[in-house]
Amino acid sequence: MADTTIKVDTAVRDRLQELARERGITMRELVAQLAGAMPTKEELAERREETKAYIEEHFLGEPYTEEDAEAGQRLWADIVSGRVGEVR
Repeated sequence: MADTTIKVDTAVRDRLQELARERGITMRELVAQLAGAMPTKEELAERREETKAYIEEHFLGEPYTEEDAEAGQRLWADIVSGRVGEVR
């Protein structure tokens, strides 16, 4: 594997060094982990389609619609706000 240089300012370099040290790994390993953890737009689109297909097959039994997406967003907002399970 050939080495290369990534230019960052010293604050970023120091932060990466600190994060790597805390984890007991090299900065090279940390950067590789960070790059591997960040999905590309294509990977995100693929995950979305896979998730949509799973929901259709296992929960809906029919095509996933925009209304379903909006209902899911409302539910998530209620969960985050603590409104789910609230007695009214």
